[in-house]
Amino acid sequence: MTNPTSNLPISGVFCASATPILEDGTPDHSAFAAHCHALLQDGCDGIALLGTTGEANSFSIAQRQALLEQVIAAGIDPQRLLPGTSQTNVADTVTLMRHAVEAGVKATVVLPPFYYKGVSDEGLFRFYAEAIEGVGRDDLRVVLYHIPPIAQVGLSLELVGRLLEAFPGIVVGIKDSSGKLDSMQAFASSFANFSVLAGADPFMLPLLRSGGAGCITSSSNLIGKHLRVVFDHWHDPAEAARVDKAQERINAWRDLSNAYVQLPTIKAMLARRRNHPGWTRVRPPLVELGQAELDKVWSQMAELEAQDNV
Repeated sequence: MTNPTSNLPISGVFCASATPILEDGTPDHSAFAAHCHALLQDGCDGIALLGTTGEANSFSIAQRQALLEQVIAAGIDPQRLLPGTSQTNVADTVTLMRHAVEAGVKATVVLPPFYYKGVSDEGLFRFYAEAIEGVGRDDLRVVLYHIPPIAQVGLSLELVGRLLEAFPGIVVGIKDSSGKLDSMQAFASSFANFSVLAGADPFMLPLLRSGGAGCITSSSNLIGKHLRVVFDHWHDPAEAARVDKAQERINAWRDLSNAYVQLPTIKAMLARRRNHPGWTRVRPPLVELGQAELDKVWSQMAELEAQDNV
């Protein structure tokens, strides 16, 4: 049975990957490459590196470029990568986007400029238009990034429609991290041949049923195998029980990842999963979990892993 998402420009389970950090505060290229290989083995279709979960805005442009270059050098197919390429100004955004396209990535994920609040759709259109035109390549593919809870600058249906009209074949999708299913469904129903990707794991299944394309999520750092089951079988009535069970596991793991501040918690969970204590490090202004919190998270992880094996 053919998956209904197969004709969309981008579809599947993409991990909003966390970034391991060395003691000097720079990205740990070796640990990151190993993590990316493990994510693909776990069932992820690709990796959306250097997004919110990847602490992109806590790294320099050079550090971001180097992380992308090194993970490709470590054997990850660039066509499985969706790097975040946003800055609050057009010039630096163009630099990151062009570098990613030249590296051969599948698409770039582009936040709106988020420093100024209350800006107009016209201003946001000009930002995206200048960035796309500044790259000036027909092989550029852009996934818009709608995350108003963090950026405090959202993307309207009208703006997305205007960008699709102005840049057909270049603007190909949107990651919706609004936390609102009706927002995701509105994007999916409003635009044909447009990939709408859920930014939170529990929303992938209902979004797929509404014409969505999959997900880019933080918990997929840990539960790619469960998301794989849902994505591959959601449309097959004969697999309904299997899908429901996988969705239950997804929700349980997501709940644990939100037990404390999400990003340090995800990294604490990865420290246990990868048997690498350095994964707990985060960049300022984030702060890692304390030992009592680590102990509690790791204990609950053990319980979830036991339940996964039942």
